[in-house]
Amino acid sequence: MGVDWGERRIGLALSDESQTLAQPLVALTRRAGKRFPMHRFLTLLERHSVATVVVGLPLDPEGTEGESAAAARALAGDIARVSGKPVDLWDERLTTSRALRAVREMGGSTKGRKSDVDTMAATLLLQHYLDAKRGSAT
Repeated sequence: MGVDWGERRIGLALSDESQTLAQPLVALTRRAGKRFPMHRFLTLLERHSVATVVVGLPLDPEGTEGESAAAARALAGDIARVSGKPVDLWDERLTTSRALRAVREMGGSTKGRKSDVDTMAATLLLQHYLDAKRGSAT
């Protein structure tokens, strides 16, 4: 499962059983000042028999970590501790901007579709991870 972490929404994606193709799942919403919706997340992990979780690591353009990266690392640690699943961190630079561009290229508007963009960003993140594991990353 790919996780595109955000302050308001958390985009989720799944791979197929062969771990070849990523597909959007859902975006979880977190109200301002509230915790990550761990119970709902754990339910999805179980329902989809997830083996590994990949959390996007939001690095800045130079590749260094800021506050968002620290929050993603903390989330990854919490997921690993609570779920007992292996959790990998993966560079997510530009996944949201690529998702926005893809929606626009398909002739769509992103207005009112923030959840769709977040799940697409999670899908791109997971696809890059899967491709790298197979040695076919571009």
